[in-house]
Amino acid sequence: MTLELYDIGLVVIGIVLFGVAVLPRFAAGRAISLPIVFVGFGMLAFGLPVGLPPPDPLEQGETTERLAEFGVIIALMAVGLKIDRPPGLREWSSTWRLLAITMPLSIAGAAFLGWWYVGLLAPTAILLGACIAPTDPVLASEVQVEEPGKGQEEELSETGLSGKDEVRFALSSEAGLNDGFAFPFTNLAIAVALVGLSPTNWVGEWILVDVGYRIVVGVALGVVLGWVTAKLVFATEPETEIAESVQGLEAVAGTLVIYGLTELAGGYGFIAVFVAAVTIRDSERTHEYNESLHEISELAEQIAMGVIMVFFGGAIVGGLLAPLTVEALIAAIAIVFLVRPLAGVIGLVGFDADWSSQGVIAFFGIRGIGSFYYLSHGLNEAAFTDADLLWALVGTVVVISIVVHGITATPAVNRVRRSD
Repeated sequence: MTLELYDIGLVVIGIVLFGVAVLPRFAAGRAISLPIVFVGFGMLAFGLPVGLPPPDPLEQGETTERLAEFGVIIALMAVGLKIDRPPGLREWSSTWRLLAITMPLSIAGAAFLGWWYVGLLAPTAILLGACIAPTDPVLASEVQVEEPGKGQEEELSETGLSGKDEVRFALSSEAGLNDGFAFPFTNLAIAVALVGLSPTNWVGEWILVDVGYRIVVGVALGVVLGWVTAKLVFATEPETEIAESVQGLEAVAGTLVIYGLTELAGGYGFIAVFVAAVTIRDSERTHEYNESLHEISELAEQIAMGVIMVFFGGAIVGGLLAPLTVEALIAAIAIVFLVRPLAGVIGLVGFDADWSSQGVIAFFGIRGIGSFYYLSHGLNEAAFTDADLLWALVGTVVVISIVVHGITATPAVNRVRRSD
């Protein structure tokens, strides 16, 4: 039986790899996204009577956390390497608005819904808000900036900025940064679960350590290690066949090193990885090796996404959404269609972009693997009541998001471009 399961597992993984390689050819320009396909395949594979035990993120919390963690950090490097726009307060003003206004409002809105309407206790409601805070860099490829060297040079030469529209840049940079900046709120939920709701029990350490020290260390090490990585990557050219065969592998290697070192130093590795990727891209914009770095990191990202989404589909078949109540379903729908869009609109008030661009940016708060990571991390660190209901609610948000956003992303972005 064990050998049979191993063989079946090989078949499933092989199909996932085929999907990563072949499906983009059919999905390009169409109103469909790869995550939808992989979730459907996971439901089929684990639903067939072939003996595959469906994944259970509650029982396999540590595995779930680590797998989602790997998927996120690889995606953060991939999206960071695509961003050509130089960092700056004015240049990234849409990003700062989404981080400073939209994200906290989304957290507060989701937490309030969880507490007031679904009936979750305060720590669990706060964890819900923190889980759905990050927009997902893994599942948002349809609304991200284009890869290095494709369609960005003309605008770069004329304005000093890159990317054909503000929609793609805003959503890409938001997805790159809010995965890390959501961490303090997850730690807040953990602290409240461990020591109680009274601020006197946690506020000092939370502000000094979780908000202050860990963010500063993440940003600082991201800049420093990104600069060091760039010097190593661009110092020489691959001249032998072996060197050429592993072009771009530094992106994955750098991701793991930067993330690991930052976590060892007590900083937020998610922030460090994205900042390092932007630093690498900023240090040598025109070097053709950027394409190799991006290609390898995106390949690793797509493989991780495919595997995680297949497991997610299997978990759904295994009963992940079974504890869902009517109130939780309504809350999930409200989070996708009301909480994030309203928070996005408020965050972009006064921003210099037409209303259609602002609407697309506000609506496309794609939720996915980042939510899985924060939820599993929180549940692994402290005891939360209604953990099964929380997984069902968050899983429903992700299902709605990948279906609705996946179908509408390409048409919406194309429509904004045609209106420019």
